[in-house]
This record gives sequence, C-alpha cells and structure tokens, in this order.
Amino acid sequence: MGFVQIIKMSTADYAGLEAAHEEWLRDTEGQRTVTRDIICENRDKPGEYWVIVEFPSYEDAMRNNALPATAKIAEQMAALSGGQLEFFNLDLHRQD
Repeated sequence: MGFVQIIKMSTADYAGLEAAHEEWLRDTEGQRTVTRDIICENRDKPGEYWVIVEFPSYEDAMRNNALPATAKIAEQMAALSGGQLEFFNLDLHRQD
C-alpha cells in the first residue's frame, strides 16, 4: 500500500526551504525511497507551505526517515518555521 506524508509549515524564507531541499536531494541521491515530492504554497495564506511526499509503502518511508540527510532537513525546516511543523501520515488507498 502506498504511503503519503504531508508536512505543513509556515516560513517567510522560501529560499531557505528551497536550499535545504536541494541539499537533501544531493545528499540522498541513490538512497532515498521517495517516489515524488511536491512543495505547494497556500494561495490563500502566503508563506504557508505544504510538502507532499509519496512513498511506495510505509516501510519505505521509515527507511527514508532513517537517512541522516532526512533528519537534517527536518531540523532545517523546523528552524525555518519557528519549530511549527505539522505532520500528516496517510495510507494511500486509491490513486487514479
């Protein structure tokens, strides 16, 4: 079963988020289990971002979470958002 993690955060420093993401992509090349990741900004609340990360399974997500670079980007995101990260962990039942 597929697995999706959504991270909600707010920051005035999108460039910092983008830099952290690019660093994570470099540092996890060939190791990450992510099948797709998307960063969206809430049109109705500028500065509010939703990071949507898809995995083949919950187990693959946990392997990805165990990577040192994943822990590092989580710390960077928390710093950018003043420690206010909200996580949603979703089992994917259907995708058309």
